[in-house]
Amino acid sequence: MNPLILKLLPDYSNLSDLAKKVSHLLKKNKVGAIPTETFYGLACNPFSQEAVEKLFYLKKRPPNKPIILLIGNMEQLFLVVEEIPPLAQKLIEAFWPGPLTIVFKAKKEVPPLLTANTNTIGVRLSSSIVVREICKTFTLPITGTSANISEAKPSRNIKEVLEELPEVDFILDGGELKAQAPSTVVSILDNKLCLIREGIIPFGKIRKYC
Repeated sequence: MNPLILKLLPDYSNLSDLAKKVSHLLKKNKVGAIPTETFYGLACNPFSQEAVEKLFYLKKRPPNKPIILLIGNMEQLFLVVEEIPPLAQKLIEAFWPGPLTIVFKAKKEVPPLLTANTNTIGVRLSSSIVVREICKTFTLPITGTSANISEAKPSRNIKEVLEELPEVDFILDGGELKAQAPSTVVSILDNKLCLIREGIIPFGKIRKYC
């Protein structure tokens, strides 16, 4: 079955309606591709075992690799993290909303499939108005791993999503994305900064805030 294609208008005038449709699909444990501030990401309900298992299947992702989450506001951060260390708070104030993913200690309620049994979870307050509207409408964080086969190049448009993930349930078509790099990923555990992946934000710039 071909995925449902939802077309976002250039002026975002139908964003609210599309966010409601996406939220409904997520509540039915569907997995879909949505545009983020970097590349297209795979969105599903992170608290649904069925949805997360399907996400892993679609990406052919090894179970020892964790999945990052996207949030629409700071309130949603407290649904999934145990604490916000002082260094993390500095980075949040400097770089959120934006393409910086921060790894925190995860709450016990976060499914171990998402954390790869690390008891940590990567989270980003997206600068994408599309992502934030979906998260706010869904009222929960959503998954935000890249919409591609694991280790393959990220998808910038729905043609690339369809080539990589033809079995995805739906695609929110936000046009061609122009990012040249993924989000930067850092961990702050026990108030210590560690680089996991350098992306669109240079690590040197992040260190200046710490």
